[in-house]
Amino acid sequence: MYDFDEIIDRRGTWTEKYAELDLMFGTEDVLPLWVADMDFRTPDFVREAIAKRLEHPILSYTVIPDNYFPTISAWLERLHGWKVAPCNIRYMPGLVKAQAFVINYFLKPGDKIIIQPPVYHRFAQIPRTNGFETVSNPLVRVEDKDGFLERYEMDFDHLESVIDDKCKMLILCNPHNPSGRAWDRATLERLAEITLKHGILVLSDEINAETVFYGKKHIPFASISPEAAANSITMMAPSKTFNIAGIVSSYIIISNPALRDSFFKWLDENSFDLPTLFAIEATLACYTKGWEWRQEMLRYIEGNIDAADSWIRTNLPRVRCVRPQAAPTIWLDCTKLGYTQPELMHNLLHEAKVAFNDGTQFGPEGAGYLRINIAGPRKFLLEAFQRLKDSGKF
Repeated sequence: MYDFDEIIDRRGTWTEKYAELDLMFGTEDVLPLWVADMDFRTPDFVREAIAKRLEHPILSYTVIPDNYFPTISAWLERLHGWKVAPCNIRYMPGLVKAQAFVINYFLKPGDKIIIQPPVYHRFAQIPRTNGFETVSNPLVRVEDKDGFLERYEMDFDHLESVIDDKCKMLILCNPHNPSGRAWDRATLERLAEITLKHGILVLSDEINAETVFYGKKHIPFASISPEAAANSITMMAPSKTFNIAGIVSSYIIISNPALRDSFFKWLDENSFDLPTLFAIEATLACYTKGWEWRQEMLRYIEGNIDAADSWIRTNLPRVRCVRPQAAPTIWLDCTKLGYTQPELMHNLLHEAKVAFNDGTQFGPEGAGYLRINIAGPRKFLLEAFQRLKDSGKF
């Protein structure tokens, strides 16, 4: 029903993927598969909802409609089996901003934040920008029979060894970015046990919760147990799933009144939790009309994963895709090529003329890796891989 093979020219729209190529990579003469948004057409039901609202000639100050938070709540229960009271949800003007709000509200100078690299670079950047020290609990590399990365696991022994009385928060990436690991229940239960024991608040970034593949189920950290729910804050959004990142439609979930009430009051008093007119329209459209589109999008991206894995195994035997369970990106293991990271990026950009994310953006543990956005027409993906082969460097 939906055409995910459609080629759409995004240049001239201020899209980050093209507008910042020169800034990020020093060249614009590359095929960009780096920013983790989609090259798919934003669904018609979203654009139609916005167009209908634009038929009215006044774009006014807007109140939150009565069905806004109940609609989000109903979506969470349908998708994850997770019952969230509408009163526990608040709009956020982006998850990076939400992370900054939470860190600055709940922590005091001298507190430390635990992160689990390789991981989304903002998990390190935002704490440090705001004067907090990060403590690294690196994920453990589990290899396949050929010595390539198969998946990451959490290192709980190391986690307990680095915790001291200054560690007050752990930022969880669930599902994991960049590897696409959908954390299993046993892992999340063990993490909940340790963080509860040490009084460490879990801030769980679950922006990719809706893009889970091959029948896997996303498990919200807060759904693990009442205790986990009471000791965590969850961040979510429809933006990755429905390609509406430019609208800014994020939200935060807190069930523990001891955390929730004063924080929500602070958000309200500072007007941080007021959704824009189009965030309301887009979210309601996504969560009432988006089920079928999402299902078709997931099947298409699964096809991209299969095509990428097969093509690389056949044509680039020294490189391997880490097959994602969630999130529309591939973590590409290039460690057997023997390049330094600068050499790897030089060959990627100037020999193959392709732009992927530098693995070290996610921490030093990302050396030897590249992250690829696969949420686009298969033609782009296979062209990028052909360029790697044709360069003779991969």
